Amino acid sequence: MMRHFVRVGWLLVCLLLAGMPLAAAMDSDATDAKAVARTEIWKDIAAGATGNAAVAIMDGGEIVYSEGFGMADRAGSIPVDRYTIFNMGSVSKVYAATAIMLLVDEGKVELDQPVTRYLPEFKMADERYKDITVRMTLNHASGIPGTTGANNFGFAYNKDVYKDTLDALALSDLKHRPGEMNPYCNDGFTLAEMIVVRVSGQSFPDFLNERIFKPLGIGNTGPSVGMRPETKKVKAARYYPPGRLNAEPLEVISLLGAGGLSASAEDLCRFADSFSGKGPQVLSARALAEMKKAQPPEFSGKLRGPDVSWGLGWDVTDHERYRVQGIKVLGKSGGTGTYTTMMFAVPDRRIAVAVIATGARSGAVAIADKVLEAYLADKGLMKKEARAVTPPVKAEPIPAGLKAYEGYYYGGVLMRMAFDTEKGTLTVYKVEDQAETTLLTAKYNGGYFHTDGGKLYFAVVDGRRYFVKHDPDWMVDTISGEKVEPVASPVRLGVEIEGREWLRRNAKAFEGMMAADGNVVESRLVPALPGYVVFGGLMRVESPIFAAMPVKSMRDLAELRLVDRDGGLWAWCGGALYMPGDMAATLTGGEGRLVIGKEGYNEWLKVTEDCVLSFAKPAKGRVMVYDAEGKLLYDSVMDSGEVFVGAGGFVALTGNAGDAFTVMAKSGN
Repeated sequence: MMRHFVRVGWLLVCLLLAGMPLAAAMDSDATDAKAVARTEIWKDIAAGATGNAAVAIMDGGEIVYSEGFGMADRAGSIPVDRYTIFNMGSVSKVYAATAIMLLVDEGKVELDQPVTRYLPEFKMADERYKDITVRMTLNHASGIPGTTGANNFGFAYNKDVYKDTLDALALSDLKHRPGEMNPYCNDGFTLAEMIVVRVSGQSFPDFLNERIFKPLGIGNTGPSVGMRPETKKVKAARYYPPGRLNAEPLEVISLLGAGGLSASAEDLCRFADSFSGKGPQVLSARALAEMKKAQPPEFSGKLRGPDVSWGLGWDVTDHERYRVQGIKVLGKSGGTGTYTTMMFAVPDRRIAVAVIATGARSGAVAIADKVLEAYLADKGLMKKEARAVTPPVKAEPIPAGLKAYEGYYYGGVLMRMAFDTEKGTLTVYKVEDQAETTLLTAKYNGGYFHTDGGKLYFAVVDGRRYFVKHDPDWMVDTISGEKVEPVASPVRLGVEIEGREWLRRNAKAFEGMMAADGNVVESRLVPALPGYVVFGGLMRVESPIFAAMPVKSMRDLAELRLVDRDGGLWAWCGGALYMPGDMAATLTGGEGRLVIGKEGYNEWLKVTEDCVLSFAKPAKGRVMVYDAEGKLLYDSVMDSGEVFVGAGGFVALTGNAGDAFTVMAKSGN
């Protein structure tokens, strides 16, 4: 199983600036919206889900409310204010789509031409890649597996990001036919970014600055916070991991077009306002109309209710709760692991709302939705309806015909669906390490399975079975899992998989702490699903050296390829390269010196007995220590001094070719 970095809650004991509004002029019509923003954000901070945040509302081209919450820099005692910048994550996609549309306006790019017309070096293992159009990179319909994340989420820019992405895609198949479906896909936007660079002849940041940021007057927008120099006026919001007093290094997302930009909340509103067709803008009326309309794939409309209305870059081009009151809303969310963002635009009314915060569990998306609803109600544009109180649902017997939907589904995690037909209940189990834990239970009534968080149902579309959730807040249906079908003639990989440890070899020293937890992977078989393996995620074995994506409707899938290297079979998975754990050198007592080889691959040491370790490393080198379960114990990005590690643990040494490390071990008994 891949070890994930789990962010736990941290209670902020002293909310120093709770009563100090770092705000712009407050419109009298926004009284309720202001109260909602303050209440919800401070609640998030108190719960440990958010460390700091900012909110802004723009109306008619003017900022009518802007406020910062918490400390941008605790050590420097610098509060968040209207100029504080945060990484915006996937909100960057709207900027990338806008960049493409600027080139469309100039006749230099055509949305429905193949990507290969502009990037002839783009290739994939699946010949259908030639049918991927520019439009499909912007509406998630390309079929590309997901995200080339290796070394692209961290503390410095990966100068090889384009090469790494193209190399990974060249080894990858498509998860579905181009245009068929639209599960979320980051790599499509990296291709779009590359098209902008190729066609314009400029770097992506330079193009954005010249063609979008300057014309719109959004000077506090730019690349990731870790790539931008701070000024006396403009500071970056730091991320403080739960339970730690010091901040992580400022984050850099190298996938700039997919999620690597940063901005203040006010700048996000100014950018959103440009889609109103009034005030400062950069796109033609035709380009604006194209970006504001839904861009559905062939699959759209085949579920019971409305599906998410992806646009070009936008997550939402039509929010049903607002639409029924005659209000068109555009929306885009973003999350990087350390920052969370939501940006809304009501273009016909020239209103924009943005909430941006630190923390992967931040409620920025829901908070922005509540603030927008409250502001529209304050303005008399929307009737705010109280939700009706409904009695608990009574379970009904489950129809016999639904029995065919029992079994295993994949939706980022492996799930097993089990019905109690007489009691009328569905139990969803998470399957992990050959054990099961209950994810949820739901009662059957009126054709749906009901939970506190919404309604669930099963559907067959084009011969495939899906587990679908209806979200009552967004009023859309989304696929939560696709049924994993049994393999008629199971194949086994050419290496032992069950319980085997794998160690990542192509990690860079600047990669983020969240990614560091994935450097040790334990592969597994699934006894109930012969022919499948788990290597971070579920995969279907198709040959002794290849395992394919198990479904086609999920985001961020990957394939597994075994390659012969240094006398053993290594594993390539979505751009990350792993060697078997038993190939690591053994750590012996005393003092040892180890040098990074010419390929720049990080080195590993296996700990055979309990010991206390200390290190000497180069300035840009990094040391990570893991216990026998693959849990990160020590990371020189945040830690210093000695560390105890038990037998069975590992030490990873990461740096540039030729970097020398000294490891000193003394008995831990």
